[in-house]
This record gives sequence, C-alpha cells and structure tokens, in this order.
Amino acid sequence: MRSNTAKVQHELCGVPLFMWPVRAALEAGAGRVVVVDSPARALAALLPEGVELAVQERSDGTGGAMRAAMAMLQAAGGPALDPAAPVVVLNGDVPLVSAQAIGELVDVHRASGAQATMATTVLADPRGYGRVVRDANGAVLRVVETKQPGDATAAELQIHEVNTGIFAFTAGALSAALPRLSAENAQGELYLPQVLDLLRADGAAIAAHVVADEGLVLGVNDRVALARVRAIAQAQINERHMRAGVGILDPAATVIEVDVEIGQDTTIEPFTTIKGRTKIGRGCSIRCSYLVDCVLEDGASVGPFGYLRPGTVLRAGAKVGTFVEVKNSDVGAGAKIPHLSYIGDADVGARTNLGAATITANYDGHAKHRTTVGSGVRTGVDTTLVAPVRVGDDAYTGAGSVIVDDVPAGALGVARARQENVEGYAERRAAAAAAAGAERADSGGGSHS
Repeated sequence: MRSNTAKVQHELCGVPLFMWPVRAALEAGAGRVVVVDSPARALAALLPEGVELAVQERSDGTGGAMRAAMAMLQAAGGPALDPAAPVVVLNGDVPLVSAQAIGELVDVHRASGAQATMATTVLADPRGYGRVVRDANGAVLRVVETKQPGDATAAELQIHEVNTGIFAFTAGALSAALPRLSAENAQGELYLPQVLDLLRADGAAIAAHVVADEGLVLGVNDRVALARVRAIAQAQINERHMRAGVGILDPAATVIEVDVEIGQDTTIEPFTTIKGRTKIGRGCSIRCSYLVDCVLEDGASVGPFGYLRPGTVLRAGAKVGTFVEVKNSDVGAGAKIPHLSYIGDADVGARTNLGAATITANYDGHAKHRTTVGSGVRTGVDTTLVAPVRVGDDAYTGAGSVIVDDVPAGALGVARARQENVEGYAERRAAAAAAAGAERADSGGGSHS
C-alpha cells in the first residue's frame, strides 16, 4: 500500500477493510469470531463487542495466523470447540465476501463430508494469487503460491483458477494439521494452504467451491486494487438504496458510505457525498452536498453545496441552502438557512429564517459556546451572533448587526454604528488626486519616452 497505515486498516466506504469480513461473519451467524492481529494490537479498539482478538507474535505467514486463532478458540476456560464444527477462515484484505457466500461455503463443506473446503474463483488476471492445481478428474491436488520467483512453475502460472484465501475446515482436522506446517518455501513462512497437502496425505477428502462472482473474493494488495474494490462496493451500496426506494439520479457521481441510512422517496442529486452514520428520513432532497455523521428528518432539504458536519440535526422540513455550513447544531422543524451562512454549536427553533451570511461566532479562542435561537425568528442579512447568546421567539435582528447580548422574544435587535454621510466626498477626493498628479509632473516624476 506504500502507507504508514496497515493495509487492513485502510477504509473502504467508511469502514476499515478488515471489518467487512468481520461483519459478514457475524451476519452469517458465526458462533465466535476471532480477529488475528500483530503484537501492536492496532485493531483491538476497532472491534465490535463480542469479537475476540488473537495475537500473532511473529509475522510468520497465514499458517502462523491460523495457529494464533486456533489457540484462542481452544483456550482453557473458554467454550469447548466441537472437533466436528466448521471453522471458516476469512482474510482481512478480501472485504466483499458476503454472509450468503460464507453460508454457501459452509453448506458445501458439510454436504461434501470433506475435512477442508476451499473457496476458489477464476480470474482473467490471476497475478499475485495462489493457483489451484487439479488432477485429471478435477479433484484439488494442491495450492501453489506465487509470491516469489520459484514458488510456482511456468505451467502453474498459466492456471486462472485461484485460491481466494477463504476456507472451511473441520476443527479437529485443522487442529491436528497446524503443528505440522513447514516454512520450507521462498519466503520462509507458514502457508495455510499447506494444511490441504497434510490432510490429503492423511487420506482426508479436500473439496473446492467455485465462487462465480469474483467480486466477492477480490483481494486488496495495493491502492489500485483498493480502488477497484471500492467501485464494486459503492455500486452495491447505491443499488441497495435505490431498491429500497431512494432516488439516486447519477450513481456514478454519488458517494454514500456503507453505514448511511436513507428513507424512501428521498432524492440524492449528483456530486453528493454522504459519510459516517448519517441518517436521512423520508422525502428529503439532497443536492450536490457533503454530509457527515448527521441526522435529517423527513422532508428536509440540503444544498446545492451544503456542508453538514458531525452532530447536525435537521428536523422535519428544515432547509439548508447554498453554501451553508452547519456543525453540531439542531435546526428546528421548518426552519430555513437559505444561503451563505455558518451555524455552529447552535439550537435553532422551528420556522426560524436565518438571513444570508448569518454567522454564529461560537469560539472565543479558548472554548466553544452555544447559541440559542428561538422559534419564528428572522435574522437580517449579515447578522453575527456572538455566543453565548440567546435570541427569543419571534424576534428580529437588523441587517449587519453583531449581536452580543440576548434579544428578548418579539424584539428587534440592532447592533451597528449609526450611518453618517459625508457630503461632497467624491469631489474633494478627485481634486486631491489631480493636485497630487500635478505635483509629481512638476518634480519630474512623470513618465519618459
């Protein structure tokens, strides 16, 4: 990845790569989910409740990772692991595997009576993947790694069926094979697919389940592959919303992260980005805007070019218009912030209309303060509300006002210097300029040809 961030921690549509297979396993009904991490335990803080962490003390390959996971599953004091139970192995850099695909693999494994079942797929460009070698009858013989020169022969490199890194093992057979793994290969690592060779040597049956949709098992080895996987994931997210009744006018020009919730009959126009755990109600309209970790109730309207930052709540029918930024604020039902305003750390009442260039000055250089604007308030253009300040229900502010004191309900707050007109100013200015020009000419300061 050429990055200071670990590969499996790179985000895919708002969620770290490794969390996609974790979520799929939980959705598939896994009794226990174990994530294998390095001694730094960088993933520990990201795990959902109930997911266990095993530590791989040395970076000794996928076989070493599986040893750490099995040690966790078989640890004294924990629930006993049934030797006949299926153990499914997923990879943190193969994010798009679905709960359905996991279930199908387990079903094939149980039906086959095999001790190991590997998920494979056929790729037009199999570079970087281990190749699946079959015998003349189609039975799986082995998996050949291709990470280093010499791992595979020229003929094996021509094979397009690849190991996805996803397996179902019978727990007892896997437990017996793992201690016998060997690091005699180009990288000096313990390869998990060697378990298949060991089981076959023991006379056990090995099965393969071909996954027809290669997108489900695509791995991420660099940023190019991450972009390819992101395009697939984004298309799936957009399609899910559209099938649920959301109008996405141009899916190719719309970014919606995986945890976003959108209600029926909401319309998302092109060049909109919706991130985090944003929740949007029914019948809303989002036009060319950027939304992060916010809540929009039914009938809300945003944009074009609106920016809703974390903590923003738009109540039913509220409107945030062009070039408006809202942060950590509650905007009441039917309230309007039509254009060119910044509302931060504020509570805005129902049916209030904030005029163009209304600003909440919420930071005094040391701390953030809240502004409270009541219901039915009308602020004039270019009003600055210096927090902490309160504007009462049905109050008004004059255009250009800097409001530093509370405005009572129903009152008009005006806070600006009285206008003064200087008569004859333009004429005197022109005369002064002419005199200055004549003086420069007399002193020889004019231009020369």
